[in-house]
Amino acid sequence: MTGAQISGDRRIVAVLGPTNTGKTHYAIERMLGYRTGIMGFPLRLLAREVYDKVVAARGPSVVALVTGEERIVPPRAQYWICTVEAMPEGMGCDFLAIDEIQLCADPERGHVFTDRLLRARGTRETLFLGADTMRGPISALVPGVQFMRRERMSDLIYSGSKKISRMPPRTAIVGFSIDNVYAIAELIRRQKGGAAVVMGALSPRTRNAQVAMYQNGEVDYLVATDAIGMGLNLDIDHVAFSSLSKFDGRRMRQLAPNELAQIAGRAGRGMSHGSFGVTGDAPPLDDGVAQAIMEHRFTPLKKLNWRNSALQFGTVEALIRSLESPPQDETLVRAREADDLIALKSLSQQDEILARTTNAQSVRLLWDVCRVPDFRGISQSEHSGLLGVLFQYLHGSGVVPDDWLARQIKRIDRVDGDIDALSKRLAFIRTWTYVAQRNGWVRDESHWRGETRAVEDRLSDALHERLTQRFVDRRTSVLLRRLKQKEALLAEVNDKGEVTVEGEFVGRLEGFRFSPDKGAQGAEAKALKSASMQALAPQFHLRADRFYNAPDTEIDFTDQGGLMWGEHAVGKLVAGADPLNPQIEVFVDEAAGPDVAQKVERRLQHFISRKVNALFEPLLNLQRDEELTGLARGFAFRMVEALGILPRAAVAQEVKDLDQDARGALRKHGIRFGQFTIFMPLLLKPAPTRLRLVLWALSQGLSEFPDSPPAGLVTVPVNADAPEGYDTMCGYRNAGERMIRIDMLERLADMLRNEDSRGGFEAKPDMLSITGMTLEQFADLMQGLGYNADKGERVKAKPVDAVVTETGTPAADVPVMDAAQRAENTPAAAPDETDTAAVTEDNAVADVTPADVPAEVANIADAGAAPVAETLADAAASDPIPETAEIETPVGDAADAKVEEQEMEVFYTFTWGRARNAKGGQRGAGRRGQQAGDGEGRGGAKRGGDGPRGKGGKPRGGKPGKKGGPRQDQGSKTYSARPPKKEKQIDPDNPFAAALMGLKQGD
Repeated sequence: MTGAQISGDRRIVAVLGPTNTGKTHYAIERMLGYRTGIMGFPLRLLAREVYDKVVAARGPSVVALVTGEERIVPPRAQYWICTVEAMPEGMGCDFLAIDEIQLCADPERGHVFTDRLLRARGTRETLFLGADTMRGPISALVPGVQFMRRERMSDLIYSGSKKISRMPPRTAIVGFSIDNVYAIAELIRRQKGGAAVVMGALSPRTRNAQVAMYQNGEVDYLVATDAIGMGLNLDIDHVAFSSLSKFDGRRMRQLAPNELAQIAGRAGRGMSHGSFGVTGDAPPLDDGVAQAIMEHRFTPLKKLNWRNSALQFGTVEALIRSLESPPQDETLVRAREADDLIALKSLSQQDEILARTTNAQSVRLLWDVCRVPDFRGISQSEHSGLLGVLFQYLHGSGVVPDDWLARQIKRIDRVDGDIDALSKRLAFIRTWTYVAQRNGWVRDESHWRGETRAVEDRLSDALHERLTQRFVDRRTSVLLRRLKQKEALLAEVNDKGEVTVEGEFVGRLEGFRFSPDKGAQGAEAKALKSASMQALAPQFHLRADRFYNAPDTEIDFTDQGGLMWGEHAVGKLVAGADPLNPQIEVFVDEAAGPDVAQKVERRLQHFISRKVNALFEPLLNLQRDEELTGLARGFAFRMVEALGILPRAAVAQEVKDLDQDARGALRKHGIRFGQFTIFMPLLLKPAPTRLRLVLWALSQGLSEFPDSPPAGLVTVPVNADAPEGYDTMCGYRNAGERMIRIDMLERLADMLRNEDSRGGFEAKPDMLSITGMTLEQFADLMQGLGYNADKGERVKAKPVDAVVTETGTPAADVPVMDAAQRAENTPAAAPDETDTAAVTEDNAVADVTPADVPAEVANIADAGAAPVAETLADAAASDPIPETAEIETPVGDAADAKVEEQEMEVFYTFTWGRARNAKGGQRGAGRRGQQAGDGEGRGGAKRGGDGPRGKGGKPRGGKPGKKGGPRQDQGSKTYSARPPKKEKQIDPDNPFAAALMGLKQGD
């Protein structure tokens, strides 16, 4: 389609195509063919470039330039060159054009471009210039639009990866941060003699001066941000990307292929071909992406960002609602919250501001103030505070006071300092330049516009001078010479923590400590580290800020007490006055300064305090319970001191001294009184266990901390080199060659309570199941708990049909004994596995006369281990057992079957293995030694057992299933010369009170 075909009245044309197609030049020619026209551009720099071209063609008297910070409007202006945001509305110009219309999809500014796409029109012709990806949305949103496709005038070729030192002349190297741009420019200065620097934050005056050096050939290289991608026309032959990702204001993200193409397309001008690639610091482009850029094939845009333009200014709330109203067209999506809306919401929370916004005029003024851009890049709260001051001045007196504005400008009007200082001042003066450009905001507009422009020019010239001094130097040198001269060096840290000085790898920044490269030796290494630490000072502060705001999920502690941030060590735990309140020692280099060290220490202290509070909440609640008094409070102190786990043998007397009220109060905090251990089950989980081991190792002053056992295992091998108490802190108990988890040990004790430990018993499947052991491992465990384990062999019994009694119970499983006999044969076992089973642990012992209790059981009970009354209660509460069972003849064909070879099996018979003293009892020995299950099997009772034996060294009662087997249905009797103890009253609140009373009445 030719220009003549689209030149009719009210023509709307979308001129689409890749870069270097002459779209902007075409639009300028079309505008100059009309009497009046407006063109909108995405950047102030691009608007200034086009303004200069139009002035050269028509003269300055008819061309206006309007941007946020610059306003040149002659009285007879016919052609308006603007940024998109600053385009005047309702002028009725013959021609209107919007450049880079694909920015409708930009998350930050897209809603502004979309508004111009929908509402901005020339009276005779409208042009939308941009990428071909906009064809679909434009067609859907703009009725009657015509499309013009323009092809690139030269080829664009991908050349792969090259080192910066090998870049050809007339190359633009693109970085996506100011630090990266400066580092690359410094490297090129040393190796190539110098480079021009172009960034979007530069003023047009500084940018034009830098570009002039490049265009005039003073330097052959240009280092720029992605600002050059928006239509800046330069003589560039090659574009190299130093990175393929950038920070978009909210997060780091990969650049899309169309974004890469927009920048790469700056290479080649007119009929000259161009190329693009990456530097050695960036990964090579994917073949598909590179091919798409060369062929200009990109995914079409589907959605455009939109924000309502029909604003309601009745109240601030109505204005916010209108700004947040959703679009009605499916092609449009509501834009994310922009800075102006954030500022409006922030100011609307202030009572003083709300008191002033009482009518539509004041609300509109507030909205105009909120639209002042945050050129300074400070925090949102500080920016909102400045806007609040401006609004109060404008609302109160109608203008910004001259003296106040003069003071703000005077503080900025300085040309001393380095590049960063001058850049910050330029950003600050842009705010006041914007204020001076607004109609009616200052008393003398021409004076303040001239004043702010003069300050900006002085700062721009000074910045250009500093950039030239730093990045344009004909001298070249190598790293070693610079080190010997001890000159200031440029350091850079990449995302992997690798530090380079003058482009050479010198070490790594790990957390907050610098580790120099081991290749450097002697004075060279010392100078290298010194220069690196000086250059890394800003990086330490940036990292400290990021670390202080990092979530707890990024921080962790190691089993050795180290504190990690990701994969880097940033400190370690050291012992404090209280095991639950460890102190912090940070790993921060001295060059980082005390502020960084204190910030890191505070963050780590917050982390470990929250970790302790979360994982040891039950223990801390116990410590803070003011209702605990007397012995209960003392016992609570012991529990806290022991980090929630106490071996019962160590506190046997304290347990016996606790009355039922005290125990009940402690049980409310989750304390469980087991046969072997007093513990809090919630603290046996893997996370509390891991932290408990670290805190315990710190309090014990261990030089090397033992690792915690793997999570989820019931038994683990004993660590022979572990310090004393390690098994308890792990939540385990040493028993033979393996440790068993204490909660599972209590369950095992419950099962053993119902076995005949005097006559002997075998392991039940449930015992092996809960321990997860083989029979041989279980035998070793039982020996570690104080039992004898006698190994034997027998013919493996074959399964036969069950013999069923009239009641439906297999006769083989029904022992013929009464409750008293069963109680007499019960071994020492766990006192109170659960809170509901907590029968009076000391009262129960007093309720049974010594003559009724086996010697072993009496001894253990006396040592604070197994109260017999609970065993009697269990027997009384069990199901009644029929005294006789009618025996039926088993059904089978054993008489006719062929005799097969007998299969043998190994079995173990377990008996209580504690030796008696000379007087037939072991009360004294029990007191001097340990209670049952407290490890005596490894010390006092040898493995294999020295328990009761018959003739020939065989255990009394023989083996089950053989002649002379155990007298399981006869019981055993013991005698004692002790007088019976005074009976204690049965606690009526005890859940087993009824059963105990029944037993007493039965006696």
